[in-house]
Amino acid sequence: MAIFEYQALTSAGRVIKGTVEADSRIEASLMLQDMALTVNSIDKARKPVPKTPIGRSEFQLFNEQLASIAKAGIPLERSLRALSRDVASKRMRRLIDSIADDLEAGASVEEAFEKRKQYFPPLYGRIIKAGVSTGRLSQMLTSLNRHLEVAGRTRRIVFEAICYPAVVLALAAVILTVMLVFVVPQFGLTMYEDFGTPPPMTMLLLKVAENVGYIWVGIGVAAVAFVLLKVLLGISGEGRRFKERVVLSLPVIGRIYHASMLGRMADAMATLVAAECDMPACLRLGADAAGSETMKFQCDALAGRIEQGDDILDAAAGCTILPQLFLYSVKLGQQRDDLQDNLHSLSEMYTRQAQTNQGRLQALMLPVLLIFTGAIIAFGVLALFLPLLRAMSGVSSIL
Repeated sequence: MAIFEYQALTSAGRVIKGTVEADSRIEASLMLQDMALTVNSIDKARKPVPKTPIGRSEFQLFNEQLASIAKAGIPLERSLRALSRDVASKRMRRLIDSIADDLEAGASVEEAFEKRKQYFPPLYGRIIKAGVSTGRLSQMLTSLNRHLEVAGRTRRIVFEAICYPAVVLALAAVILTVMLVFVVPQFGLTMYEDFGTPPPMTMLLLKVAENVGYIWVGIGVAAVAFVLLKVLLGISGEGRRFKERVVLSLPVIGRIYHASMLGRMADAMATLVAAECDMPACLRLGADAAGSETMKFQCDALAGRIEQGDDILDAAAGCTILPQLFLYSVKLGQQRDDLQDNLHSLSEMYTRQAQTNQGRLQALMLPVLLIFTGAIIAFGVLALFLPLLRAMSGVSSIL
């Protein structure tokens, strides 16, 4: 099938442009006529330029503005048109106008957003559809904004937890390299000839200083190999799950990563529950929003067993990524008809856990890394001056 670009008139006399997929130009024209459109022109579309998702901040701003307009009770098509006029980004303006064009041409909300799913989160079209059908579009979008804020905050927690010790280690490496390149060579082996054979500690330091370039080349090769391995593992689902198992097994950092995933999952599920999605859809889309390959894999299997009629606790027998507390709270929320509140509480609890563990990691890493850096510098100073101290001690004993 091919994609055709068209220009047509609506029954109200409005000129619209868009695309339609069909086997031929005639079939595309007939499809447009069935949608009560008068076709002005229709041509085969050019090969599309590869598309990229819009940024998180750009999307969040769009969503906040759409929620504000929807709160005033303006229909979705008119809301999008009004929003398009106020958007600074040309790319975003074209995207919003194309969605409005499809809606005015008779496409459903879910279809219009599904065609542009590469731009939006996987649950976005479903949330918009639920908001329009229930008359609670503003509340749905506000709930989604809350989820985006939670997801952004938990991502920052993980990034800061990993970035902080990495910066300190990089600083320690720079200090050590400067010492090995500029300080240690001043104390060459010939300087110690009059003091006899230097101690092993001194010999080791001089040897490291002589080969510091090779050491950094080796570190660079190892870093490149690590990046290549990460890219290769990211190609397949099993490889991505293996990477996550490694991260989850790390002390403290693994707990931060796991808690942040659960926080995003719970908040996404709360938003989907408000959009009246069933539990299997909530699990699948919530895991997708959490951004975890392991969670998507296990939640897809869990959702399949629930669709077969299993209870959520029985269906989760092989699910290791979701704790029993999470599953029990979901079941209890379903029984008491307050699932959305339970999921919001879970999201807040896991986000607080991630923040607490981040604080612990930073409180632990700072003194450990400072001690490590100090020990390295102390080793270098002691190795350089130990032969001199030994010689001075010998002279003192003779005197």
